[in-house]
Amino acid sequence: MTSPETALVISTRISIPIAEIELTPIRASGPGGQHVNKVSTAIHLRFDIRSSSLPDSYKEQLLALSDQRISKEGIVIIKTQQARSQEQNRTQALMRLSELIQRVIKPQKKRVPTKPSRSARRKRTDDKKRRGRDKALRRNVYE
Repeated sequence: MTSPETALVISTRISIPIAEIELTPIRASGPGGQHVNKVSTAIHLRFDIRSSSLPDSYKEQLLALSDQRISKEGIVIIKTQQARSQEQNRTQALMRLSELIQRVIKPQKKRVPTKPSRSARRKRTDDKKRRGRDKALRRNVYE
């Protein structure tokens, strides 16, 4: 998926130079004992969409995406701390960035509006009539 230290491959035609991606090791939060307190295994990834080498159409689609990982300034921020190894977290952060961009690249399927079938319409009206009759039977009867 990624070639070490050169580029993050998104698709056959698109790749992002690693130099455009800022990867910072940070200390992981949560349980883990003494190891957590002295080793920076978590990774903080920052990727500036606007100044990247991505095609303009992908930049626009990414910026329009409603995703909490994308700031108002157009910076993707991903934090990974699942693995105990810094290298595994680095790989996972790059994979998440790649998946985010691939989600934008993939063309969205058009929704095909459907109509309810004749039997479904008939069943719905029959149910409504039955409910109406049941409610009518609950009313007071005046003589």
